[in-house]
Amino acid sequence: MAHDGIDIDYVANLARIALTDEEKERFSGQLGQVLEYIEKLDTVDVSGVEPTAHAFPLENVWRDDKAEPAMPVEVALKNAPAARQNMIVVPKVVE
Repeated sequence: MAHDGIDIDYVANLARIALTDEEKERFSGQLGQVLEYIEKLDTVDVSGVEPTAHAFPLENVWRDDKAEPAMPVEVALKNAPAARQNMIVVPKVVE
């Protein structure tokens, strides 16, 4: 089923999702609107705009890495689902 040149079955297959006929009709229209908007963006003159990865400059927001007193073991294990010998017990993941 295609809408405005969009093969929604192909797109759904790429996304690995199963769509009902109603969903195909609705999503086909929505995808068409998204593509129309992207075409509008092609008309914007960006010749004087430098490429950038972010709209705003980024700053390092991390605190200084310095040694501080350790958290007491009782506090660290307080919300652990299980503990043994002052360690958090987790399910085995190695086969």
